[in-house]
Amino acid sequence: MQDIELEQAIEVLLAHTARVAETERIPLIDALGRVAAEEVRAGFDNPPFDRSPLDGYTFAAASTRDASAEHPVTLRLVGEECAGEFFTGTVGAGECVRIMTGGAIPKGCDCVVRQEDVREDGDTICVPFTSEPYENYCYAGEDIKKGTVLLRQGQMIRAAQIGVLASEGYGTVQVYRRVRVAVASTGDELLQPGEPLRPGKIYNSNLYLLAGRLKELGAEVTVLGSVPDDIDKAAEVIASYADVVDVFLTSGGVSVGKKDIMHGVVPALGAERLFWRVCMKPGAPAIAYTRGKMLGIALSGNPFAAFATFELMAKPALLRLAGQTDVLPVRRRAVLADAFPKDCPGRRFLRARMEADGRVSLPDQHESGSLFSAAGCDAFVDVPAGTKPLAAGTEVEVVIL
Repeated sequence: MQDIELEQAIEVLLAHTARVAETERIPLIDALGRVAAEEVRAGFDNPPFDRSPLDGYTFAAASTRDASAEHPVTLRLVGEECAGEFFTGTVGAGECVRIMTGGAIPKGCDCVVRQEDVREDGDTICVPFTSEPYENYCYAGEDIKKGTVLLRQGQMIRAAQIGVLASEGYGTVQVYRRVRVAVASTGDELLQPGEPLRPGKIYNSNLYLLAGRLKELGAEVTVLGSVPDDIDKAAEVIASYADVVDVFLTSGGVSVGKKDIMHGVVPALGAERLFWRVCMKPGAPAIAYTRGKMLGIALSGNPFAAFATFELMAKPALLRLAGQTDVLPVRRRAVLADAFPKDCPGRRFLRARMEADGRVSLPDQHESGSLFSAAGCDAFVDVPAGTKPLAAGTEVEVVIL
């Protein structure tokens, strides 16, 4: 099977995924990170009434037409209104109402002045300036107009959306069920964190990295630990989840070594292999397959390679399954803050960090097996095949994580 470009691999995975069909209505407070299964519109103008943005006094601006420091205007106080209250009367010429932040502006009033800008004297106030109509005045619907789309179908719900929906009185929201993913690592050399480190062994960091990232994306994750380097045993484990999960994600066993078992596991499952090897570094060895409705993705065992192929290749398919509409990563042009001294005969993705000044910086370590230098990174630099060493100041294409 011929190596394929990253974009082709993404297309293949997307062609074999469709958003989950099941939806559920959940409390709004539990909706963080879920994907909306319906469009939600504003049922009323927000704020629902004209209101004051500050603590002060409200009246008709015309009442202060001739006011000045030398000749202040005296207005009679006829009421007080706090947020949550509603003044039912009409304020006439020469009258005012004390009003608090968020209070509804009464009939007959068209401006608000700060309480510290006037002089209070019993049941009157002295205004030493002319006020303008609609000064310090918040209109009904100034934030949200009735009918405005608050939430798009397929949009991930974040804290800001939860706040907006709550402001419109929504207590529940319809969402797609979470994508179900089983994650495991292959390799007899793997130990679980907390076990004593033994000669020739390493800790199973990939499992924790991938499980954590899946949870960040809102998936329902089944963590299976390590699968032994045995084709039949690995196939048995994966087969047992074929009717349970949407995706089975593994790391390790995809290259050409003696114990790279995934090449044998796929046919042992009776699965259809979609591709093997992607034209990219790190993470070129990657296998995709399907068994029934389950999508299988097997990533490299090298930690950063697994991370890179997950973010660049697997993540779009997972977002599609979750019901999201925008599944491809954002790309932008940026200028390198650091040089990269190596030739890139093949397409390469460099771990990077976007800086506040718009430049992109590179860490010192770029090996596939190195994970520590990726911890502070939030982007990849996409370096085309055939690129010579890159000097600082070179304009590059950046994939934002």
